[in-house]
Parts: sequence; structure tokens; C-alpha cells
Amino acid sequence: MTVSPHRDLGTLFKAYDVRGVVPDELDEDLARSIGAAFAEWSGVDAVAIGRDCRLSSPSLAAALSEGITSRGTDVIDIGLASTDLLYFTSGARSVAGIMLTASHNPPEYNGMKFCLPGARPVGQGTGLDEIRDLAERSAFAPGAATGTARREEMLEAYVEHVLSFVDVSAMRPLSVVADTANGMGGLVVPPVFERLPMTLVHLYPELDGTFPNHPANPIDPENQRDLKRELLSRTADVGLAFDGDADRVFLVDEHADGVSGSEVTALVATAMLERHPGAGIVYNLICSWAVPEVIREHGGEPIRTRVGHSFIKQVMADTGAVFGGEHSGHYYFRENYRADSGLIAAVVVLERLSRSSEPLSAVLAPFKRYHDSGEINSRVDDQDAKIEELAAAYEDGRPDRTDGLTVEFEDWWFNVRPSNTEPLLRLNVEAKTKERLEEKTSELLEQIRPEGGPT
Repeated sequence: MTVSPHRDLGTLFKAYDVRGVVPDELDEDLARSIGAAFAEWSGVDAVAIGRDCRLSSPSLAAALSEGITSRGTDVIDIGLASTDLLYFTSGARSVAGIMLTASHNPPEYNGMKFCLPGARPVGQGTGLDEIRDLAERSAFAPGAATGTARREEMLEAYVEHVLSFVDVSAMRPLSVVADTANGMGGLVVPPVFERLPMTLVHLYPELDGTFPNHPANPIDPENQRDLKRELLSRTADVGLAFDGDADRVFLVDEHADGVSGSEVTALVATAMLERHPGAGIVYNLICSWAVPEVIREHGGEPIRTRVGHSFIKQVMADTGAVFGGEHSGHYYFRENYRADSGLIAAVVVLERLSRSSEPLSAVLAPFKRYHDSGEINSRVDDQDAKIEELAAAYEDGRPDRTDGLTVEFEDWWFNVRPSNTEPLLRLNVEAKTKERLEEKTSELLEQIRPEGGPT
């Protein structure tokens, strides 16, 4: 079978993964071709396949497996999995991996995340373009040799691995509400919490690829509404919101106030530096000024990088950093094969909270030093031109072109970055006072959206 000529795989293949609507953009024929292309490109002996609970995942996984084995490559089928469970399998078994998931996207979507043995990321510039080209050019046909496919259960080993990041005996009986939004957190959260001396209230634990209760996208505060209501009604200590493939986590404190990714990064960094004094900690450039400050105060080395998992993981590999955090809820651990895991980050936070007699808001208070806008998206047709316009307008600041444009001043900073996949410009602003934040955010948006342009 061949890929239909009208298909534009350039839009299906994103910066870090494959993602599209099923079956219009992604179907079994294409999954088969992508599987064969990945096997050819990687040259590995075996590929682990995990899948989320979307309705299209079983048939796409079967086609993907057929494509991989058609090139003489073996398949390890780990079945339903969170993305970090797939990465753990890749690292623990030293095999390549493909995770079938569309993360937080609506039910009609599906996609694939790829890694090489040791959970090494595959993205633009590290193989994804070549995989796309092979899938586009090649007609699918069985190869000379056929690999085998076998089922392997990895959940129990994964749970042991997650718990190895904390001292379970130091945990106290906290009350935790977790909303897994009918996604893959429903598979991995319960067996971890069964081993902890905590009360777990689990919202929407059923694996249901139609996501009937709310979208599995916790970055949208609207999708945290049920979690916050339940937390307040039960006077719980912590709320945890996982996305669809459970590689990201968002925290809510005892007042039902959201916790920023920068605050989680700073808190987890302190825990990692206790275990690894003087180590390097990676943070991306839209994290708060507080993050590098906290890292230095605890004897660590702050290492700044671009936004995006492939950059974080590569810098961690190059520097030996023990931990990396992103403002978007991704947290990476060297002992987790430098892969991200929302659940590992969550248990580390719970251990830190267990060691304190104070509530989470008080534990986080030392890291709440500045005021931030959060990420604000604006539709801009020519992002590069707009960035240059802003560079000229703020030339009296300290510019940095590491990722888009960052300009720092004594009491505030901003970053603007183009989206990889849409005509959007992403703005983040931070300031020492709320008044300065509001003033500068409004000022920037007036320039980015002349005449009140669209968001």
C-alpha cells in the first residue's frame, strides 16, 4: 500500500511528533508506512509500542506493529501505557519506542512520539524529517525478513521506578485529589498511590478515549474546575491534574490555587540538589527569574535552555544535569533516562510536603517572588517581522535570541516565540510588581495586536 498522494505529511509531522485527525490525516495505511520507515531509519533490533486509550489506538498500534516487523525488526507491545511508561520501557530495555497518543488533543486526534534506545528523543533535526521522507516515498511491502511481536507487562517495574525517587517511609498521610480526565493517568496513578500512606480521591479514573467529562488538557484552567471543587469540598492537601498521556502534571494547592510550572521546577530542584549536591539543573527560558535564583541558593548550577523537550534532554545529556523543568508542566529526570514524567514530579513534591508541617502554599511561598502573565497567544501572520519590530522597540533592554526574542530589564522581562505549527506568537512577561506586569503586558499586546487583532 502507498501513502495517498493528496496527503501532506509536512503538516502531520510536527516539531517533536506526529499528530493528526483519524482517519482523515492519519489511518492504518499510513501508520504501517511510518512503522516501516522508523524501523528502516533507526536500524534497531526492537521497538516498544505503547498506546493511549483513544478509540483509534488499537487499530493504529496493530498497523504500526505490522510495519515495523515487516522490516525484520521485533516489536515489544506494552499495551495501554502513559508516555512516561513507554519512555521507561525504552530506557530499561534499551530498545527504541513509539507511543501512540495525541496527548491533550480532542478525541478525533491521534499521533506518535518516537525515541531511540535509552529514551533518546527523535524530533526535527534528529530523525523525524528522514522518517517522514521515507514514509512519503516508500510503498509499503513486506521485507525479506519478518520480525516477531510479543506482549510484555511493564507497569509493575515502572511503579517501582517511580517510587525510587522518594523515601516512602518519610511520607505522611496527606489527602490528595487527582483528576486523570479519563486518560492514561487512570492506569499509572492508582498503583503508585497504593504504595503511599495517603488518601487518594481519584476523579475520572476510567480509561475512556472519548474523554466524556472534560478535555484532558489541564493547562486550561476551565479543565481544572472539577478538581478544585473536589479539593475544597474535601479540604484536601494537594490537587493533581494530568493530561491525556500523563506525561505532564499541574498542581493545585490547599486553597485550590494553581501552582505554576516554575514553582514546581524550583521545589523539585531543591529535592534533587539534596540528593546530588552541586549538580546542574536545566530550566527553559520562560521559567521565572526565581528558578535560577533558587538553584544557586541551594548550591546548584542553573543551566538555561530553549523551550522544548528535545533541547532539554540534549542539554541534560551534554551537561550531566540531574533535573530539568519547563513552565508548561514537563519535568525531566536524569535517572529517568532524561525523560519527562508527571508522576515522578508529583511524588517528589509530595515527599517535600511530607517533610514540612506547613501546607503546600507555605512550602511554595519562598519561590513566589515575581508576577507573571502566563503564556498569551496572538495570531500573527508574519511572526519574524513582528519579532524584529519588538526588538527595535525595546532595544534599550538586554536582548537574547536563544529562542525567539527575550529582552530583560532591571524590573521586568518578556519573551516572544513563534509557534512551530500555527501562525501564533507566544508572549510571556514577568515583573517585580503586579503593576509593572500589567503595564508592560498591555503595552506589548498593543504592539503585537494592532487595532485589537485576534487572539
